[in-house]
Amino acid sequence: MPDGVSTTNQPLFQEREQVDGRCPRCGAEDLRRYPVNSEGGWFDVVKCQSCLASVERERGPRLGPIQLLSDQM
Repeated sequence: MPDGVSTTNQPLFQEREQVDGRCPRCGAEDLRRYPVNSEGGWFDVVKCQSCLASVERERGPRLGPIQLLSDQM
């Protein structure tokens, strides 16, 4: 391993924000909002965690969860 490069055994984890509501497909009350990358780019979605039905889907930031310092200026 080159100097200055570290590894971790920790899995990557995307925080999923809980959303109030009920899934229109299965009726579960376990909806979460999080970014996903698909063939069309990054999207912010709300999905049922029981059946994975998409409840909302809107275009997200160009680089998804990556925020450039220049975007904050």
